[in-house]
Amino acid sequence: MPVRELLVAAVLLLAAGCGKEGTPPPKGPQPSALPSYQVASAGAVAGSPTLDAARARGHLVVGAKEDQPYLGQKNPATGEYSGFDIEIAKMVAADLGFAPDRIEFRTIASANRETALQNGQVDYYVGTYTINDNRKKLVGFAGPYYTAGQSLLVQKTNRTIHGPDDLAGKKVCSAAGSTPAQRIQKQYPRARLITYDTYSACVDNLITNQVDAVTTDNSILLGYAAKVPDELKVVGPLFSREPYGIGTPKNDTALRLALDDALLRHEQNGDWKKAYDATLGLSGEPAPEPPPIDRY
Repeated sequence: MPVRELLVAAVLLLAAGCGKEGTPPPKGPQPSALPSYQVASAGAVAGSPTLDAARARGHLVVGAKEDQPYLGQKNPATGEYSGFDIEIAKMVAADLGFAPDRIEFRTIASANRETALQNGQVDYYVGTYTINDNRKKLVGFAGPYYTAGQSLLVQKTNRTIHGPDDLAGKKVCSAAGSTPAQRIQKQYPRARLITYDTYSACVDNLITNQVDAVTTDNSILLGYAAKVPDELKVVGPLFSREPYGIGTPKNDTALRLALDDALLRHEQNGDWKKAYDATLGLSGEPAPEPPPIDRY
């Protein structure tokens, strides 16, 4: 085995043996590879009470995830957030007149997203937030900016699992109580479902050969694969559809439409692809075409 592979294996085994969350070992996007965003004038968007409040306080407050590699991850040592979702938040903030140093990222759990937007705890939310009709009754959505779907993460050397139809008799890991776990249980009952509280625990078990596959949104799986692309890969067709949007306060139409405009501009000028390539693209999965924006 080459020296580099021995070193990677040693690090992975050490992390697994210590029982630490977040395996594979922590690293993040290289700042030099990330795009920079031209900041518009502070009053570029009018008629938004959310932006009026942000300008009065001097900065935006953006809700995010902190535990999703290469999507939204917080460095515990520095407090810095990084990942594709974080870049989406920064690029649209620039069009609203806010430079990256005028953004406060705030970790909001999935169950609290609607409440945080309704109560003004955050100005908008970017964090694998699937657009659906039930949520639209409570909040607004700009986008979508990415279409995810349930997929499978396996070891790079795996040659037997190519999609969900290959899971009969295989140990498949997902988060307890999650929609992906329920989908496996209902639609693929011959799979041997194993659940843990976190996806990082599933990935630990995949690396140490205790399970055969991990399943959730492909975007999350791509983040784990990007950490050790020589060890892990995402396989198979997507077997659900999850359009990710930017959550906004429900009645702030001016903000929602401004975010739609910003997303479209950054998709057209290449920033979207550069951000993807520097984050999720490190998994080896090429950038998809951005989905059409659903203005309403």
